Amino acid sequence: MAMAGLQATAQDFPSRPITMVMPYAPGGPGDTITRLFAGAMQKQLGQQIVVDNTAGASGSIGTAKVARSKADGYTLLMIHVSHATNTAMYKNLPYHPVDDFEPIGRATIGPMLIVARNDFPAKDLKDWLAYVKANAPKISLAHAGVGSASHLCGLMMMNALNVKFNEIPYKGTGPALTDLMGGQVDLMCDQTSGTVPSVKADKIKAYAAVGKSRLSGLPDLPAISEAGVQGFDITISFGLYAPKGTPKPVMDQLTTALQKSVTDPDVRQRLEAMGVSAVPPDMARPEALRAHLKYEMDSLNSLLTKAGVKAN
Repeated sequence: MAMAGLQATAQDFPSRPITMVMPYAPGGPGDTITRLFAGAMQKQLGQQIVVDNTAGASGSIGTAKVARSKADGYTLLMIHVSHATNTAMYKNLPYHPVDDFEPIGRATIGPMLIVARNDFPAKDLKDWLAYVKANAPKISLAHAGVGSASHLCGLMMMNALNVKFNEIPYKGTGPALTDLMGGQVDLMCDQTSGTVPSVKADKIKAYAAVGKSRLSGLPDLPAISEAGVQGFDITISFGLYAPKGTPKPVMDQLTTALQKSVTDPDVRQRLEAMGVSAVPPDMARPEALRAHLKYEMDSLNSLLTKAGVKAN
């Protein structure tokens, strides 16, 4: 009888609004991406999807909320790399990123960008490399908090350049970017979704795209690899999860809705304006997100450990 009731519930899904938890503050790049996919997926599912910003503790508060939720498909989690790195950040994390969640699929891939205050002395990437290597201890590097995408990018950048900047942690991307635009800090390495609009508006200066490829939205900007810098390549991917034990028929519906959303022309156009790409449909699947999470947990937690970051 219990199994029959579960099957009936899955067949009726969704019969009421769905909550998509974004475990970061409103207004940031993750919030924008979450709201974009919530709107696209609700068209596919025929039910409203409400975005719930439950922020704090590097995304772990909102993530724990989803882990404790009923496994019926009505509470989902959209999260990026912090889902992997929080295991290295917190000793008593109230959930496990693998054991307590069902992966639905990846949603986006976002490159990173090296940006600076508008009056930073270097005129191009070659000058920037020479200047930061000569003046590293005096240069302030902003990031959105320990374990954030910008923090990880900054650590990787310092490793690749063999320098140590003066790190300035903030409580989120918004405050860090605001101070960068105001000239209170020198550098930042962050997601294109947050930085490209400010670069195009001439509020900050861009020096390079992180990795091996130039950005389609900023084709004249070199990739850091073009300057001979090796071992510095990081992208940020948002993925969608449900609580562990969510019925497979419900998971299948959610995966199908996500796959259709990543091919939605409006979604793709709006993401590209942010410097972000929707994943191909074959990456918007549980197995692709599961493999990506394992890769991030293995590689990025090692990066944090080497940097001396200790779990709280």
